[in-house]
Amino acid sequence: MNVDIGNVIATADSHGLSEAVLDRLDERVGRAHERIDSGLANREFGYASLGLPSDTDPTVIRDALARFDPDAVLTVGIGGSALGADTVTAALGLEGHYTLDNVDPVYNRRLLERLPLERTLVNVVSKSGTTAETLSNFLVVREALAAAGVDWTERTIVTTGDSGPLRELADAHDLPTLPVPDGVPGRFSALSPVGLLPAAALGGDVDGVIDGGAAGRASLSPSLFETPAYAYGAVAYALENRGVTTNAFVPYAESLEPFGEWFAQLWAESLGKDGLGQTPARALGATDQHSQLQLYRAGRKDKLVTLVRPRERDDLAIPDTDIEELSYLGGKTLGELLDAEFEATEASLAAVGQPNVRIEVDRLDAEGIGELLYGMEAACVLCGELMGVETFTQPAVEWGKRAARGLLGGGDFEEADAVAEKTVRWIE
Repeated sequence: MNVDIGNVIATADSHGLSEAVLDRLDERVGRAHERIDSGLANREFGYASLGLPSDTDPTVIRDALARFDPDAVLTVGIGGSALGADTVTAALGLEGHYTLDNVDPVYNRRLLERLPLERTLVNVVSKSGTTAETLSNFLVVREALAAAGVDWTERTIVTTGDSGPLRELADAHDLPTLPVPDGVPGRFSALSPVGLLPAAALGGDVDGVIDGGAAGRASLSPSLFETPAYAYGAVAYALENRGVTTNAFVPYAESLEPFGEWFAQLWAESLGKDGLGQTPARALGATDQHSQLQLYRAGRKDKLVTLVRPRERDDLAIPDTDIEELSYLGGKTLGELLDAEFEATEASLAAVGQPNVRIEVDRLDAEGIGELLYGMEAACVLCGELMGVETFTQPAVEWGKRAARGLLGGGDFEEADAVAEKTVRWIE
């Protein structure tokens, strides 16, 4: 992974950063790296996430899948239990991975109606085994399998913790299981069985993904000037301190769109604490140049625009045309057009003092997506260290979970009482 921060330095007259600021910040990065390195070595909660490339054994994943040869994989999970898997399968171009990560009854019914259930592997993911959305969806899926004449126990694999209802269910029915790694919050689990199982089931190169993550780990050093991931995390931190409170994350590859969704959870849930944290805004290049770039270029200068692309990709020629105004496109490729759009956007932002960072990998393959996932995790952890927040917790999310459970009769939770206190004023 390579990170270009030139258009942050170039905008130092507005919200950008001077070389002197970066030099001073680098001393703090060195101290933060020592803390990260210690936490990683001791596999402390959260810091253990950065050890996954070496702690994940792909053989264990393949062994758990030995009895299956599916045409499709249906992941039943939510948040970190699903977004990493979506990111990996999409980046590798694997067909046949579907996700139930919401409890929208209309969408879920339509998906189950069109899936070939007799040839689908159901991948249920919940560390606690008590996640209401995941367990509810799984019960619905089980019923759909039964209605289709399919034995759900022959089509289900479970990824969960050492205890809980889902673990008990798997043990009772002798279902193949995989572990959710200890000390790793869900949003940091993409390089574990949580994120890799669907890709492995569909023939993807999970060894390469792990190797890419390992390359990201090997790149960590005590200086932002030598560590691309730390450069990104440090710049994001420093810009937020200057009022840059939105991070517009714009990959320039269709298959990286789920990566943007994964990044949004990682950044928001990890860093949104104590009145701090950038708001991630998801976009897709070049599509959203026609829907959001106007705001990024001419709106408030409160944004960091993060542009992501592979340096090499498969390409497709643009046919010649006899339309004179379009003749300049003849002999070019879609890849050349996309790269031109990327570089024009980057330059247009810099021209108006809008900070932007370029992130690149050599290719969008197994190693490339593994390196990107690891790099963004390391950047997030570094940013959290500099901010002084509890990067690996999510208390606001837990509040909402307790409120919802109380509303459904799952216990007596004071958070549920707050719902009844809502001020209602309908305008009809």
